[in-house]
Amino acid sequence: MNKFSGVGRLTKDPELSFGQGTGTAVTHFTLAINRRFKREGQPDADFIPIVCFGKQAEAVANYSAKGKLVSVAGSIQTSNYEGKDGNRVYKTEIVADEVNFLEWASKGEDNKCTSSNENSDITPIDDGDIPF
Repeated sequence: MNKFSGVGRLTKDPELSFGQGTGTAVTHFTLAINRRFKREGQPDADFIPIVCFGKQAEAVANYSAKGKLVSVAGSIQTSNYEGKDGNRVYKTEIVADEVNFLEWASKGEDNKCTSSNENSDITPIDDGDIPF
């Protein structure tokens, strides 16, 4: 079984591109996931490269930004290629099946999260008539 699930913060703004020929949206970003226990001389977080495709890729690029909290579910993918210097380069990344925004950002805003209490368009619902 090849499954990954993690919650962390974006280390920089997501990078959106479109595949040659297909035009499929592709977004790359890095997720900083805090380690549970800190050991002397060890880093506090792991930095996991993530890639997502299609509508999800566009949503991540448009509604998330550096420092925002997201959860990612997907699978681990490895690949390798020959670098410009002739050496073999190995690459490991997560192919995201699902990205959930735990904090929101809009590219046109100052990337501050707004809570639902600040939104005056929300009408409270009286749930006293609900039978359960």
